[in-house]
Amino acid sequence: FADNVGCFALTLWKFLEDKVDVAEIKESASQTRDVLKQHFNDLKGTLGKLLDERLVTLLQEVDTIEQETIKPLDDCQKLIEHGVNTAEDLVQEGEIAILGGVGEQKEKLWSFTKKALHIQLDSLPEVPLLVDVPCLSAQLDDSILNIVKDHIFKHGTVASRPPVQIEELIEKPGGIIVRWCKVDDDFTAQDYRLQFRKCTSNHFEDVYVGSETEFIVLHIDPNVDYQFRVCARGDGRQEWSPWSVPQIGHSTLVPHEWTAGFEGYSLSSRRNIALRNDSESSGVLYSSAPTYFCGQTLTFRVETVGQPDRRDSIGVCAERQNGYDSLQRDQAVCISTNGAVFVNGKEMTNQLPAVTSGSTVTFDIEAVTLGSTNNNEGGNFKLRVTISSNNREVVFDWLLDQSCGSLYFGCSFFYPGWKVLVF
Repeated sequence: FADNVGCFALTLWKFLEDKVDVAEIKESASQTRDVLKQHFNDLKGTLGKLLDERLVTLLQEVDTIEQETIKPLDDCQKLIEHGVNTAEDLVQEGEIAILGGVGEQKEKLWSFTKKALHIQLDSLPEVPLLVDVPCLSAQLDDSILNIVKDHIFKHGTVASRPPVQIEELIEKPGGIIVRWCKVDDDFTAQDYRLQFRKCTSNHFEDVYVGSETEFIVLHIDPNVDYQFRVCARGDGRQEWSPWSVPQIGHSTLVPHEWTAGFEGYSLSSRRNIALRNDSESSGVLYSSAPTYFCGQTLTFRVETVGQPDRRDSIGVCAERQNGYDSLQRDQAVCISTNGAVFVNGKEMTNQLPAVTSGSTVTFDIEAVTLGSTNNNEGGNFKLRVTISSNNREVVFDWLLDQSCGSLYFGCSFFYPGWKVLVF
């Protein structure tokens, strides 16, 4: 009986999975139909508009040629008609002069003779030859229909499987790392395009376009569901592939924030970006709370740089201690902008490359031992720390006086212009 129940449960679970697959197929098919209809309706409207614009241009050319070629002929006709009318008037005046009396006749003949001498009846405008008279016609190449037909019949494809899919979503404080991969071995990707939206929103927005297959989406509100999708562009192609199946992710981790109201630093609206301003006040800007836990990766990205100073610091500490100008002190580990690494205030022999604009500094900390250790080591709690920057890393043990469930992070810069994003 138990075997039958187990078999029935397995069959039911398989049936429910198939129902989900069927619903997904129907939904994607419906969305594809809507996209195709909208695209071809837009295409018809655009093509009609382009054809109308071309027709208007050609008709304007006809009007222009007609006006430019008729005007000289009209002017010639008017000039000839004017000469004929003048000659007719002169002939009538001559006839009247002949029929008049002797005294009157003499005066009229004198007037007639004088006018006749000034009329140039033998001067006519040049009339263009018949071969020079324009004869308008429309030159239309019917082969464009075949060309357009060929392009239309090849335009658009329907793909049953996108060439790329989201592989993994990893929550971060205030962000989510999205990783994707190709699922079509025959597809050569040139670029990828990642979009996301809140599940309550109807609109996806671009968050990344590039050749990488991983991206961290920041400004994620904790405990809020987001949808992510990715597509790809083939090598040498302009159009994007179909979208991947949307994946839902969220972050339960509290976002990292700098302490607000600290003189010397200006913060972004989400308090995850700190800018060293022109204030002469100095000191360490700490996190608002100990939000970094062992086992996580803490990342600092330097957006802009100012003048470096060997006392500058970016790092973590067991507790906030006011009155210090740097994290180069006891119960803290940090890196200076020149790449020097400090552990409990002492500079290590190994160092990292100098921090530059765009540099990313990461801290990975794991607990090594809990409880008491050798008193000669000077600590009761040991942490294994890895600091990475510019493709190099240093690994060391950090001894603390007591166990710390969570740590603060902080930074200090002596000159303005430094801007640091933490996540």
